[in-house]
Amino acid sequence: MKIGSLDKQLPINPVAAERKSGGAAAGTPATADSSAKVAISPEASALAAAAGDGSFDAAKVARVSQAIKDGSYQVNPEAIADKLIANAQELLGRTYR
Repeated sequence: MKIGSLDKQLPINPVAAERKSGGAAAGTPATADSSAKVAISPEASALAAAAGDGSFDAAKVARVSQAIKDGSYQVNPEAIADKLIANAQELLGRTYR
């Protein structure tokens, strides 16, 4: 079953297409507002810093990968549940410990 026509080709990323066309939907060019202020939370700064260094424990990745291949990888559902609950509490601004 066909939905719509294939005659009209839509851009894959409409936001990017709008930017390439030079501005807002009305066709006016976008201008920077020098009074615009952006505040980044400490959590966002920490995430950006952690993501920026690009380091990871390659040995641990290899160990976990091998354990999965061997079938010996053990999942601890209680630890996963505890971490999910702690994450949800942190997101809600509550800390119970």
